Order: sequence, then structure tokens, then C-alpha cells
Amino acid sequence: MPASFFDVDGTLVKTNLVHPTVFYLANQPNPLRSLGSLARAALGAPRMALAELVDRRRFNELLFTAYEGISRDRLLILADEAFDGVMKRALYPGARDLVQRCRSQGHEVVLVSGALDFLMERLARHLGATGYIANRLEIKDGYATGKLLRPVVAGPEKARLVREWARARGEDLGECFAYSDSYSDVPMLSVVGHPCVVNPDLRLATLARTYGWPVIRLEKKSIAAGILERLP
Repeated sequence: MPASFFDVDGTLVKTNLVHPTVFYLANQPNPLRSLGSLARAALGAPRMALAELVDRRRFNELLFTAYEGISRDRLLILADEAFDGVMKRALYPGARDLVQRCRSQGHEVVLVSGALDFLMERLARHLGATGYIANRLEIKDGYATGKLLRPVVAGPEKARLVREWARARGEDLGECFAYSDSYSDVPMLSVVGHPCVVNPDLRLATLARTYGWPVIRLEKKSIAAGILERLP
């Protein structure tokens, strides 16, 4: 059975990792703690912006330090609200149709994201995906330490994790598909036989033209539906 591997941020949803993080920081047990958490995050923003340009893994590690001290119970209690209020609202119009098209062809659909696992679980369920590869927070004594468990899902590491997923299930990567919007995901796109770019950034759009990779734009459902009909 072939698999379709989907990046999430920018590909299926308009948000990025920062948006659910801000939601959690703004919903601390009391307003003063929320303000303090948001202020610390704002002070670290320039450093994170630089890290995003240089090393996506380092960006993830810096961003998720903001979760330090949040209890596991609170992370899970707020997960439904974070998903409904942030991620679900930000889904591109054609995102669910694209996932369902892959499922109708008998594919496994795997979300591959630097977002946190409990949010990806909810997104996978909503879209009808069969699995996900996502980041996990380290929890000690019931509280997040602000560290990510290895491996960190970002950049070239996504390609290795996709290979491992396929190997563990006996899937032929030459028959698999991958979808992403970002040039940083070229390694993941390159390990499958059928790469496809979705809402691509400029560099990825240029690369897609060079190699003849299909391009999908999910901003408008009518456009997405027309393109999906023409895909193999």
C-alpha cells in the first residue's frame, strides 16, 4: 500500500507553529502568568527568527521552551480548544478534499509536522489521515520541561523519519507521495517517487518547475478541486 506524506503548516493549514503556542501562553491559569509567558516569548522572538533562517530544528527547540512549566493535564485539557480555535479554522479550503482523495485511492495518509503530537492527533482525526509524525514534549513530574524529545521533527530530519516509517511498514517509497509548501522540505519530497508541492514558496515553486513536479494551490476550493481531478 503506498503512503502519502503531508507537511502541515502552510500546506494544509494557514497557521505555523507559533500560533498554537501563543494560544497556550495566553491561556495560563491566571492573567499575570499569561502576560509573563507572552512577554518572555516576545523577548525571544528575534533569536527564534534568526534560528528559523539558519536551522529549522533549532527554531523548534527554542520555540517549545515556551511550554516549560505547563502541566501535562493543562496541555491536554486545552488541546481541543487549541485545535478548534487555531488549526481547524485555518485549514485551507481544499485540504480535506486532498487528503480524502489520497484515502480513496487506498493510500495511508501520514501527517509529518513539527507541531505537537496531541494537536496532530486531532488534525489527523479531523482530516481522516491514518497516522502522524510529530514533535513530543518532554514531561517530568507531570510538567513540561520546555525540551523536545528526540528526534526533533524539522527540516532534513523529516526525510529520515519518512524513510523509517516506510521501512517499518514494508512500503516502497518509489510508489509513495509527499506534499509540502516549503523549500526546507525538499529532502522529504526527494525521498518519494511522487513529490508534489502545495501553496509553494518562491524557491520551491522554481524547483517544481525545473523538475516538473505537480503544483497544487489550496487557497480556493474551486481551484483545488480542478487540480485534484488532473492529478495521477
